[in-house]
Amino acid sequence: MVFSRSAFIARIEEKSDWDVIIIGGGATGLGTAVDAATRGYKTLLLEQSDFAKGTSSRSTKLVHGGVRYLAQGDIALVYEALHERGLLLKNAPHLVKDQEFIIPCYSVFSKFKYRIGLKFYDLLAGRSGFKKSSFLSVAKVLEAIPGLKPDGLIGGISYSDGQFDDARLALNLAQTSAEYGGVILNYMKVVGLIKNGNSLSGVEVIDKETDKRYSLNAKIVINATGVFVDDILKMDKPTGNPMVRPSQGAHVVLDRSFLKGESALMIPKTSDGRVLFAVPWHGKVLVGTTDTPLNEHSLEPRPLDEEIDFILNTAGKYLTRVPVKADILAAFAGLRPLAAPGKDTNSTKEISRSHKLIVSDSGMITITGGKWTTYRRMAMDVVNKAIELGKLQTKACSTQNVRIHGYTPQMDYGDLGLYGADAIEINKLINENPALAEKLHPDFKYQKAEVIWMVRNEMARTIEDVLSRRMRLLFLDARGALSLAPAVARMMEVELGKDEQWSALQIHEFSNLVGQYLLHAPKEKTSKMKATA
Repeated sequence: MVFSRSAFIARIEEKSDWDVIIIGGGATGLGTAVDAATRGYKTLLLEQSDFAKGTSSRSTKLVHGGVRYLAQGDIALVYEALHERGLLLKNAPHLVKDQEFIIPCYSVFSKFKYRIGLKFYDLLAGRSGFKKSSFLSVAKVLEAIPGLKPDGLIGGISYSDGQFDDARLALNLAQTSAEYGGVILNYMKVVGLIKNGNSLSGVEVIDKETDKRYSLNAKIVINATGVFVDDILKMDKPTGNPMVRPSQGAHVVLDRSFLKGESALMIPKTSDGRVLFAVPWHGKVLVGTTDTPLNEHSLEPRPLDEEIDFILNTAGKYLTRVPVKADILAAFAGLRPLAAPGKDTNSTKEISRSHKLIVSDSGMITITGGKWTTYRRMAMDVVNKAIELGKLQTKACSTQNVRIHGYTPQMDYGDLGLYGADAIEINKLINENPALAEKLHPDFKYQKAEVIWMVRNEMARTIEDVLSRRMRLLFLDARGALSLAPAVARMMEVELGKDEQWSALQIHEFSNLVGQYLLHAPKEKTSKMKATA
């Protein structure tokens, strides 16, 4: 498989006509690129920044049916998500794992309520490869979560859901599409739509690295830009009601000592009636999320002070070691592209979590809403819609059985485990040049060979691409990520044929970005910046 930006640029320069052009390189867009390519359509995906730069790298890292949606009575959504959860575990076992969650119970009523609810959850899940729920004694709960406050505890409910690395799944989906002939490009910004009369026939796009402009034709254009869908819709029709209402979800990352053991904590009802998770993730603890309606969108949303306070205060009610702001290693936020309601509302509980498809008068298909767990189903629906419209030849969807790039049966690749089968290739680089086994920084596990691999085979173009979405260190330890930046810059400078000025600018820009993941960052560096798709 060739997964090279220069090779893909060459493809669009020699070929301007496509079956499918997808705008947006997040979960839905990349899933659609896999679906379309595996059906044999000539597929092109264009992303204005890096893959999963927006919402799709900022989730709670859960592949789940949604226990709280079950409580809200949305059984169809839960059933669909649980089915997709099982498929992800089957098709991407290097990225998705069975994670135990424990709901602490402080009353007999809560014990029976959650026990019955999760038995129904098990029933909906069927034989999906995940463990069934069970009741745990006080001793078993405290053994599993040593940092949990024991006061008033009468036991807990254990259940299983999936955990994954969102940005790496996004990247592996891009690689999977490429394996089936798809052309996948980051840093390509759609700046206009091409019409033949009233019908949409393609897109105008600018390569953000070279400023070169391309006119690309397609039988169908799919708008899968998440919270930016309305910006693309305005290119098609300047007037019209918004399709999306962004909802912000914030997270904080703490040291592993706050949640010892391998089990995750699920707090089933917070002060605002939602749920909160504390989940082991890459050697740290991820705590979140919030649900804050917003009226604007950004590529780099920031957690609000009240969101941080809410997360810390809620976690502190359950943990023996109460976290404070000084304990936060990184704080980040993502924007959910919820389908906007027909009426004005400030409650995201009233806004649809299900995905939504619309077809513009010009023939463009827009898809929004949904969540990571159901990305495959969303992709299938949008390609089926294109077939239904007569834009594409009828071909059946096969993604239920498509193995995601990196797929490997339960093999232990140590620190390179997240790469799946690609760990073999990274080790080959080290065998060819043993110096690449050196760590980038003595305090962190990451090897020089990983940077070389990311540039050559994962289309990393900036320090941020490497440290944020491929190594994930910016999300785990923002200060630590900054300490690796000079070494990463030097290696990328050589690999990409850049110069010292490029490296200096990269380090400067990344330093400013790191400030946005730390709570002490100066205000002028953390103000919200408007962005367009």
